[in-house]
Amino acid sequence: MHLIWTILIGFVVGFLAKMLTPGRDPSGFFITSAIGIAGSLIATYVGQAMHWYAVGQSAGFIGALIGAIVLLAVYHMVRKPS
Repeated sequence: MHLIWTILIGFVVGFLAKMLTPGRDPSGFFITSAIGIAGSLIATYVGQAMHWYAVGQSAGFIGALIGAIVLLAVYHMVRKPS
């Protein structure tokens, strides 16, 4: 059940990040979920490195959203303009 919950929250976070970030983004359920989950992981590890979160504590919804937005911003900087 934990995995399903993680995927659903990842999808919601990825969807919101895509809506808040201007430009064309990769789409589809799996890509959107992966963006949200990766954003959560990035926020968790950065937060633990900066001592915002304790070891074993994950980033919250807002932290995951910020991580996903950062991930999409990096994607836009790296992607070639078409």
